[in-house]
Amino acid sequence: MDQTQMKDKAEYVHSVFESIADEYDKMNNVISFGSHVAWRNYTMKQMNIQPGHTALDVACGTGDWTIALAQAVGQEGSVVGLDFSQNMLDVGAYKVANAGVGNRIKLVNADAMNLPYEDNTFDFATIGFALRNVPDVQRVLNEMARVVKPGGKVVSLEVSKPPFIPYRKLFYLYFYKILPLIAKWTVNKYEEYAWLPQSLTNFPDSRELAKMFQNAGLDPVQIKLFMGGVSALHIGTKQ
Repeated sequence: MDQTQMKDKAEYVHSVFESIADEYDKMNNVISFGSHVAWRNYTMKQMNIQPGHTALDVACGTGDWTIALAQAVGQEGSVVGLDFSQNMLDVGAYKVANAGVGNRIKLVNADAMNLPYEDNTFDFATIGFALRNVPDVQRVLNEMARVVKPGGKVVSLEVSKPPFIPYRKLFYLYFYKILPLIAKWTVNKYEEYAWLPQSLTNFPDSRELAKMFQNAGLDPVQIKLFMGGVSALHIGTKQ
């Protein structure tokens, strides 16, 4: 993807998420049949966050994972929720305030491709169901690896491609054909949700993504597939 294509994708993705901010949480539950919460809870246990840790939630959206991270780091820790969509952050700010963790969360409007932080700043950098939407996956992983401390972890929870081909075809039927119709019926947003499944087309499968983690200086890389591989967790440790 050249610079013009990356810019075009970034602008289009930005317009999509600005548009769907108010319905984002509702559709997440519909898309995953509510499973995304269990996947995130499993991920948090694997991360083993301790009070006082610091975390950066990249492409934080409406802040669900940001809030969970803030609850885990406690009063002594701190969390940054970063997203390029101000509408998503506005929804997130309301949820952060209601969760009572506003004193340990900072919400920042910025670009995942150019994280505005020094090297070796955070104990964790997370990205949930957003990595497939960025213009350059490797660059974002490189940036996340850059800003975590040595021994820190970069964590991705993302839609993936089931390795069992017949199951993959069945999943694609749901994700590409049925999901946009559900979005139209549920929140009257067809085009936006017709595009989101397309973002999976050129996204690497779980093994390819693990190699990209390693290319970013993250090793070992832990992989966990959920529901036969429709979703994948990657946890990489910075050397």
